[in-house]
Amino acid sequence: MFEKIKQKFWPRVVIFFAVIGPGIIAANADNDAGGISTYSIAGAHFGTKMLWVLFLITFSLAVTQEMGVRIGLVTRQGLGGIIRERFGVKWTTFAMITMLIANLGTMVAEFAGIAASLGIFGVSKYLSVPISAVIVWLILYKGSFKIAERIFLIFSLFYIVYIVNGFLVHPNFGEAVRDLVMPHMEWTGAFLLTVIALIGTTITPWGQFFIQSYIVDKKLEIKHYKIERIEVYLGAFLTNIVSFFIIISTAATLYVYGIRINDAGDAAMALRPLAGHFAQILFAFGLFCSSMLGAFILPTTTAYALCESFGWEYGFNTKWFEAKAFYSVILISILVPVLIVLIPKAPLMHMMLISQDINGILLPIILIFVMIIVNDKKIMGEYVNKKIANVISWLTVIGIIILSILLVVSTFIVK
Repeated sequence: MFEKIKQKFWPRVVIFFAVIGPGIIAANADNDAGGISTYSIAGAHFGTKMLWVLFLITFSLAVTQEMGVRIGLVTRQGLGGIIRERFGVKWTTFAMITMLIANLGTMVAEFAGIAASLGIFGVSKYLSVPISAVIVWLILYKGSFKIAERIFLIFSLFYIVYIVNGFLVHPNFGEAVRDLVMPHMEWTGAFLLTVIALIGTTITPWGQFFIQSYIVDKKLEIKHYKIERIEVYLGAFLTNIVSFFIIISTAATLYVYGIRINDAGDAAMALRPLAGHFAQILFAFGLFCSSMLGAFILPTTTAYALCESFGWEYGFNTKWFEAKAFYSVILISILVPVLIVLIPKAPLMHMMLISQDINGILLPIILIFVMIIVNDKKIMGEYVNKKIANVISWLTVIGIIILSILLVVSTFIVK
């Protein structure tokens, strides 16, 4: 009997580890430069008062990414291609413009993160940003994205230090748990903008395109759905566990002492209980790695989505003359954010926060397309949302839309 169990168990384990990747990577990539800065600012400026938002959007992240996985497994196409088939060229153009604006904003955050991280060591952004941009372009142009992705995902294990640090600073876990389940709202511009950023950095427009394209690129099939669903839920939980500890770490080390974050050096102070004088080095390393990972993923996601949507040649197995649009989109996605970050005296931390606000504002547009697609039987067949899942999904989408609208409006009317 034991032998039979073993014979069934190990093949399943092998299949599981062969299939996993999209859910965990897509969720983990949310903790990029914009994510680290947003969570740090949320904790340093408002303590643990925003943990309830993080708790709710953990479920939203799991639900939305599971839908992206399911659409990818059923259709074997990226989101851009499905939007064109279902809605036509005009609506596709609208969706792509929305995605492009959101993605360029996030790319600004990635290069701002590179500048801020190396700025801790006194390296000028006029040196660090152009060199990093050239490295990103050369690696992507040579088609080595997957190698770079694996390297920086390994580096992203840096996030573990926040979990360790979260215990070392002896936070008030009772207060944290209370704020996790009891909503608190302050009707001030700063608080509302940070809430929008918290939503926008956790559930991103680019994430919906990325996870679906990843499913297709990995050549997964519908038979892998159960494994992928587990992975998506696990990824959403793990990424927001890290977010939780970033917030409570900055709350316990900065907020309680009235220290507010104006630059990367201020944010690095939260790691002093763990790293002491090496806190700035550790923070700079983590911020740099997460920024570089995002700088590789965002142009790639943008180029794939646009080319697939409009029928242009694409892929890293092509040359420039074969896929000019593909490589041009990648190049533009790098150059425009670089030029913005290089503006003299540009507030880098503020740029990272604002980019996530843009994500939060534009997110509902993309999610509406996803919800219509995932409920279309002609596209999804038997894999349309079930009744309970549909209720949960629509409540999630509508909740984000209402909250985003209210917060944006309140930002302009509240002084």
